Amino acid sequence: MQKPEFDKAFETRQKILDAAVKVFAAKGYHEARVDEIVVESGTSKGAVYFHFPSKQEIFLAVIDKFVALLERNLTEAIDQEEYGIAQVEVALRVCLETFEKYRNLAKILLIQATGLGDAFEEKLMEIHDRFARLIAHHLDLAVSNGEIPPIDTEVAGQVWMGAVYHVVIRWVRTGEPEPVRALPTLRQMLLQSVGILGDATGPSTSVRSPQIGSE
Repeated sequence: MQKPEFDKAFETRQKILDAAVKVFAAKGYHEARVDEIVVESGTSKGAVYFHFPSKQEIFLAVIDKFVALLERNLTEAIDQEEYGIAQVEVALRVCLETFEKYRNLAKILLIQATGLGDAFEEKLMEIHDRFARLIAHHLDLAVSNGEIPPIDTEVAGQVWMGAVYHVVIRWVRTGEPEPVRALPTLRQMLLQSVGILGDATGPSTSVRSPQIGSE
C-alpha cells in the first residue's frame, strides 16, 4: 500500500507537469518561465525545484509524459490485433488519434523540442528510434507470417516514422491536413511500400498472392 506522503508527492509532480504543458504550449520553451508554471500548478517554487532542478528538466519530463501516453495507447491497441500488418495499421491509426487528442503535447514534442540543444535533439532521436523499432518489429512478424515479402524492416521502420512525423508536424503547425483526412492516404501509401495492396486483414493480403482474401 502506498504511503500518503508518496501519493501527495506524486500528485504534486503531476500538477506541475500538467501546468507545464499549458505554459509551454502557450509561451514556447524560451519564453516560458518557471514562475508561470508555479502559479499555474498552484504549488510553490520550492515544490517545483524539488521535483525538477531546472526548466529543462521540466520540459524533458513533459516530453516523457507524452511519449509514455502514446506508447501505452499503441501497446493496448496492438495487443488486440492478431496479425503483424494489422498491428502496424492499428498503431498508425492510434498514433494519429493520440496526436489529435493531445495536440498541445504534440506541439511541445514535435516543434518546441527542435533546435534546443543536444539534450533535446538526443531525446527526439531516442523517441524516433524507439517507435521505428516498434514498427520494424511488427513488420518482421508480417514477413514471418507471409503477409509481406522480405524487406529491410529496419529501414522501413525509419521510413514509416519519417512519413508519420512529417504529416503530423505539418498538421500541428498549420492545422492541415487533419489526421482524420491524412490517415487513409498515409495508410495506403505506407502499406503499398511494403507490398500490400487493398485492405490488410490477415496474412493473405500480400501482393504475392492477390487472388486470395480479396473479398
